[in-house]
Amino acid sequence: MVSLTQKTERIRRRKATTNGKVNKRVRRLAGTPAFPVHIEAPKATAAE
Repeated sequence: MVSLTQKTERIRRRKATTNGKVNKRVRRLAGTPAFPVHIEAPKATAAE
């Protein structure tokens, strides 16, 4: 038979991994927002 301390620690560890699992999945799937990596510099002659 498992000790009460070991049982409690396992339950707490299980709950910690389960809690927030949906939020973690959403954040992981969202990834980095899409933004242009190479932006064309404005022409120097355009300001003249």
